[in-house]
Amino acid sequence: MRSVRVIIIDDESLARKGLRLRLEDLGGVEILAECVNGREALNAIVEHKPDLIFLDIQMPGMSGFDVLEHIRKDSMNK
Repeated sequence: MRSVRVIIIDDESLARKGLRLRLEDLGGVEILAECVNGREALNAIVEHKPDLIFLDIQMPGMSGFDVLEHIRKDSMNK
């Protein structure tokens, strides 16, 4: 069985660490990247093409909703 490939996106390091530890305990999850802001997230999503993203909504600069909007636009242009 293939692992679920995920990216964790949160500006708070403690939140990323907590989620990472919980996901590692589950097994069957491959953490591809951890991102601290929306720009990093967009680059990581394009590079890794994850199955699932854990996305914080309130981040400085680019919110989680902004990230989703960019993903939708990129998907529609291909």
